Amino acid sequence: MNTELWPPLSVIRSAFQVGGAAPAASDAGGPQAGMAVVAMPGTAPPRAAQGTAAAPPRAVLDLLLPLTELARRREAVAQRAFSARWAPGRLLSVVHEGRLLGVLLDRCIHGNLWQGWMAAGEADWAGAYDVLLEPDDEPFEPAFGLVQAWNVLTLEPSPQLCARVLGEVSATRLAAIRAVHDEWAAQAPLAIAPEPGHIALRTVGGVFSVLSGTPLGMEDPRADYQALYRDAALQLSTALQPASHSGSASDAAPGTSRAKPQPRPEGGWWGSIRRWFGAEGWVRPAFAVLALVVVVQNVGLPGGRDAADDDVRFRSVPTVPEAAPAANLVVRWKDGVRIDEADRLLQAARAEVVGGPGANGVWRLRAADPVGGLAVLAASPLVESAGPVSERP
Repeated sequence: MNTELWPPLSVIRSAFQVGGAAPAASDAGGPQAGMAVVAMPGTAPPRAAQGTAAAPPRAVLDLLLPLTELARRREAVAQRAFSARWAPGRLLSVVHEGRLLGVLLDRCIHGNLWQGWMAAGEADWAGAYDVLLEPDDEPFEPAFGLVQAWNVLTLEPSPQLCARVLGEVSATRLAAIRAVHDEWAAQAPLAIAPEPGHIALRTVGGVFSVLSGTPLGMEDPRADYQALYRDAALQLSTALQPASHSGSASDAAPGTSRAKPQPRPEGGWWGSIRRWFGAEGWVRPAFAVLALVVVVQNVGLPGGRDAADDDVRFRSVPTVPEAAPAANLVVRWKDGVRIDEADRLLQAARAEVVGGPGANGVWRLRAADPVGGLAVLAASPLVESAGPVSERP
């Protein structure tokens, strides 16, 4: 098992240890005197000018992107000038014990209390439930391009967080991360061999392609890495929040994080689709967004697709839902139909989604009473066309 991951775990651990150290006082006055020192992920805080500055560790230098590319990506974030408003899918930097930590917001769960996932930058250490952001997700802070869908935390807006918005993922990408989180919560084994340092595309939820690592194996060095970030999420969740909240938060034991995996949605695959795209009651043409899934599944790594792309895919992972029920109806929805409207109509027709959308926007349904279900669908103003499976609308 390959264990030569970058940066070395000792460098990552030392960054956590020195992140809370008090900044050294500068002997010389000036505008930088008395300023707080904040360590970026994977680095140690800079030392005050006292003679010749010590050279940074070689591992840190090797980790950094080429300076021109790093400058370009951070300049793009600065030019985007994200507002400070918290919203689902926004990527934050927060300060905790002198260290910058990344958080991707998922949803507001109570008042000002938000649930999200830790975000880091050590791509070599990615596991099967980590999602690497891709060029289509830019602009975002490169140090927070690895979303830990297994590492849930809760936090509230607070001045001591010094929170800044440094990126924002699309609704489709956020839905894909929620699907990975659901996989982690279900603890279903993946048909992928453990291989630290290996990153590839895989299919999740039957509809999304994500760039991730492999599952953890025996004596896997990534277990210690995850323990470091799990502890950081626990401290961030508990240290910056009031002792109690109404609702489920009051059931949490003292000294533990209130972040919990979201309950498995009812309604099978369609229930999952509703939750992946429907958190926070977003009002958007949901089926137009879902159509982007076809594009997402056919977009590989930068540079387009060719025969070599097969080498970076997890070949043992199925690309369609397993044991999908046979469809007996097909439907095409009108533009702008919301997911809650379609769900109510499907309940009235006693039908469930078993596949789709196809390239032509057609969804496959399974109805308990195909004749009665088709009549309900055909009479609805939400439906562009509907028919039996043999008659594709």
